[in-house]
Amino acid sequence: MSSARHNAWGVSSLMLGAAVLSGCAMQQGAAPVKAPAAGADPVQVYAAGSLRDALTEIARDHEARTGQKVVLTFAASGLLRERIEQGAPAQVFASADTKHPQRLANQGQWQAPVIFTRNTLCALAQSAVAVTPDTLLSTILQPQVRLGISTPKADPAGDYAWALFQKAEALQPGATARLEAKALQLTGGANSAQAPAGRNTYAWVMEQNRADVFLTYCTNAVAARAEVPSLQVVAVPEALQVGAAYGLTVRAGAPAQAQAFAQAVLQPPAQAVFRRLGFAAP
Repeated sequence: MSSARHNAWGVSSLMLGAAVLSGCAMQQGAAPVKAPAAGADPVQVYAAGSLRDALTEIARDHEARTGQKVVLTFAASGLLRERIEQGAPAQVFASADTKHPQRLANQGQWQAPVIFTRNTLCALAQSAVAVTPDTLLSTILQPQVRLGISTPKADPAGDYAWALFQKAEALQPGATARLEAKALQLTGGANSAQAPAGRNTYAWVMEQNRADVFLTYCTNAVAARAEVPSLQVVAVPEALQVGAAYGLTVRAGAPAQAQAFAQAVLQPPAQAVFRRLGFAAP
């Protein structure tokens, strides 16, 4: 649920401007074309919480260029997809995976998703925990170590943690069952505790001492450490690493301004914002 300055289900709406680059179907790397005139109605963008900082900056840059308003709503991708299925007025959906936007596309009312950025998992650890990338698996398997994750199915970050548990089986027989049994689903669910406004969710969870180690996106972990410098950010070793591909989709029949905003997210200026904030190229 995945910047890290978001609540698991605390949706935040920001009135911002969006750049309008193309009224055509999304094409990664497509050359910008003349922008459609700014619409009177804002573009409704639903996005994974881990995208808060990046999309906020991108949308502000767009407003400076076009005057087109955008409402950004952030939450866990699975919860947003459920809201969309229940009639929420999203026009653009930026998910921390491709599964949720593909499900919408399969229902026939959304375009096929395009991967627009990537992330990886890191471990966020309390200062007292002795852990390195090489000892991460043995550390989180220790009975006394409390392991925090986001909520699977609701939040892709939880799904990626679950996938890491599956990969652990090849390194330590029995690890999958042990990790699934002990993992504390602390964020990203409909009923997860919410951090105070303005706080980094993962920094707050760790500051509240609710976990010894928390598996989350590296971008979230770095942002959490910036807020609570005593926290450790531990790289996940290659044998356990799970890549996170972020999918972008637009509602079929959405206004040209919505399509153009999605196209702008794929262009070099927006991609540079993602890179600077720690995301990887699509």
